[in-house]
Amino acid sequence: MRKTRINFEKDLLRKMVAMYCKGQKHSDPLCPDCRLILDYALQRLDDCQFGENKKFCSKCTVHCYKPAMRESIRKIMRYSGPRLLYCDPLAALRHILNK
Repeated sequence: MRKTRINFEKDLLRKMVAMYCKGQKHSDPLCPDCRLILDYALQRLDDCQFGENKKFCSKCTVHCYKPAMRESIRKIMRYSGPRLLYCDPLAALRHILNK
């Protein structure tokens, strides 16, 4: 069974937030703040008006994240993105190719 784009992005988000939370020594598996950010981001994906045709959120013309949450998810992506190459190189490659 092939994963949809939204499901792939949700899985990737879960990995990246967990990697960030662990790397920042918050808690295992997720601290309450990281859980809040993850839940918010997953809800944004569920509600995305573009569905399976969506772009990366950073390239989107409709910014559905609140400014504080947007900055939080950027921080997580900046931390986790390069580390994803070592943790899950196939997911990282797919993510890069989807850009």
